[in-house]
Amino acid sequence: MAQIAKSIKMGPGIEPDTQMGPLVSEEQLRLVTGYMESGEAEGATALAGGGRYGDRGYFVEPTVLTNTRPDMKVVREEIFGPVLVAAPFSDLDEIAAVANDSEFGLGAGIWTQDVKKAHAMAKKLKAGTVWINCYNVFDAALPFGGYKQSGWGREMATRRSTPTPR
Repeated sequence: MAQIAKSIKMGPGIEPDTQMGPLVSEEQLRLVTGYMESGEAEGATALAGGGRYGDRGYFVEPTVLTNTRPDMKVVREEIFGPVLVAAPFSDLDEIAAVANDSEFGLGAGIWTQDVKKAHAMAKKLKAGTVWINCYNVFDAALPFGGYKQSGWGREMATRRSTPTPR
């Protein structure tokens, strides 16, 4: 994961070879870098990234954090920036319990070569969208939303009703 993060081409969105652009604002830049500083202060290790990219704009390096604990802010909260926490686990129930022990639940990503495990894990997660071997890929035709403090209901959803008999 760290090698992939290090290989991501940063730059302006209008450049054809750019893979990741800047954050949307200075405020978001402060929030994301604040999360990374908090993680470092609590003992997390950045295997990739961990700071700003360049000296202009709102760019943040794609970051992979390890040596985290379930009680850390970077594990428990939604960062909305290019920060990933990679943590070892023994079984699916253990990691699902850690992932679900949050007041948030917008999205989750699973990376594995075992499709059976991926589907079993996806069923255990309380998240609006669960991606398998990809992230942040949406089908505009599907409803979107989160769980808990990450959203109520689904955008783009339709309610089906049974016609009233005559």
